[in-house]
Amino acid sequence: MIKDANFIVTLNTQLPGIRESEVKTKMVSHTVELLKNEIPLEQESVVLTENTVTALVLVDIINGFCTVGAGYLAPRESNRQISGMIDESARLARLFCEKKMPVMAFLDSHHPDKPEHPYPPHCIIGSDESNLVPALRWLENESNVTIRRKNCFDGYLGSVEEDGSNVFVDWVKKNKITTLVVVGVCTDICVLDFVSSTISAKNRGFLEPLENVVVYSRACATFDIPLEVARNTKGALAHPQEFMHHVGLYMAKERGAKIANEVLFGAVEKI
Repeated sequence: MIKDANFIVTLNTQLPGIRESEVKTKMVSHTVELLKNEIPLEQESVVLTENTVTALVLVDIINGFCTVGAGYLAPRESNRQISGMIDESARLARLFCEKKMPVMAFLDSHHPDKPEHPYPPHCIIGSDESNLVPALRWLENESNVTIRRKNCFDGYLGSVEEDGSNVFVDWVKKNKITTLVVVGVCTDICVLDFVSSTISAKNRGFLEPLENVVVYSRACATFDIPLEVARNTKGALAHPQEFMHHVGLYMAKERGAKIANEVLFGAVEKI
């Protein structure tokens, strides 16, 4: 805390004309750097080889979370992290589809009478909020793509049918998937929940022959709620974007996922 206070004093001394908002922005950046120093996250380059069956999972890359002004939980203005996530996810999805590799896309879709506490109504079934973003709508016409509409944070639990079967588990087994690459939103909520459940199920032997779960950090994103906004919004919690993105990735690694800052295709040693 002393370091943080000194940081603000230094800013005000060296830049006397700086606006309060700029101070806060620099303070958040400084705090994120402190966090990364305290819990450093080692990322790696992951090479997907021809001798492994690799599949791509896209989590909630839909209008209601990613398209400006599309709903209560959509960004209010253009967001670089979310835009970058969409671009990287679309690029990777193209590669998977060109190679006819398995792809599953989870779409958050809720019934009006079944709210998802603590969030306001969002991504109602039948609304455009619950549809893929424009950059990914083409996936609906690809033969190697499975679309799964889910009504909860966790795609693994959201894949459970009334008879107790699990669409995601069946998909993994049917395709003999050994490696999953996971992308989407939000890094620290739906992506993390899905990864955590999937790894727990894998460790229990429920997902054979699955071996590796890879989270591609550049194709993940989360949302931003500054502290001052949260304080003036009933029921809202502060959610600094870069901070929570880092924490989400770190916790996924704690669960046993590989965190990749690069995903490549090539005939080299198994990951």
